[in-house]
Amino acid sequence: MSTEALAVLAVTVAVAAFVQGSSGLGFALIVAPVAGMLDPGLLPVFVLAAMIPLNLYVAWRERASIDLRGAGWITGARLAATPAGLALLWLIPDRSIGLFVGIATVLAAVVSLVAPAFTPGRAAYLGAGVVTGLTETATGVGGPPLALVYQHRPPAELRSTVAACFLVGEVASLGLLFATGEGEPGHLGLAVAMLPVIAVGAWLSRLVHHRLDARRMRLCVLVFALVSGLVLMLGL
Repeated sequence: MSTEALAVLAVTVAVAAFVQGSSGLGFALIVAPVAGMLDPGLLPVFVLAAMIPLNLYVAWRERASIDLRGAGWITGARLAATPAGLALLWLIPDRSIGLFVGIATVLAAVVSLVAPAFTPGRAAYLGAGVVTGLTETATGVGGPPLALVYQHRPPAELRSTVAACFLVGEVASLGLLFATGEGEPGHLGLAVAMLPVIAVGAWLSRLVHHRLDARRMRLCVLVFALVSGLVLMLGL
């Protein structure tokens, strides 16, 4: 990857870390389309690995707000669906990964934008876990189903619970990807190299997360996801 491409990726990761640390949503929606345009081979390992330190930080920062019941149901379903997500990755030709990520990103953003308010129950938790297990393992994008479940809950509960669910799921997905030969060690190294910019984004989010207009930030993230996903789908 060229120096210019690395710089673009680093800025994207820093912005995504700030957005997710502030609003609870956005890292994969922002990073995956850009990474897919720069180098489709980065997906999904780089995105999954880069999210681990960020989600560990957010889950710890707001641990008192985690919805343990919901996180338990989501994580159980998420882990059960992880092998199916790996199978989905096997079915996608390398040349089509950008198109698939674009479609998944656009669909996720559209659903997040139009879904009506509702009170989540066991069925919603299980459904979100299954969909997240499929899409995050295959593409690195898994946030929208969880954001849908918690979009009308207090911001701290959304941020902390989504981070906790992601954290367990990302470790499981990476473990399965490397165990089956689908993971590239170099992509882990690139994620480690991005730790300083992740830390900058996370630190900046600490300054504003408690007073940020989460609804407006969420809308900006989803609009960006729509545009990026369309670019990937059209192969621009």
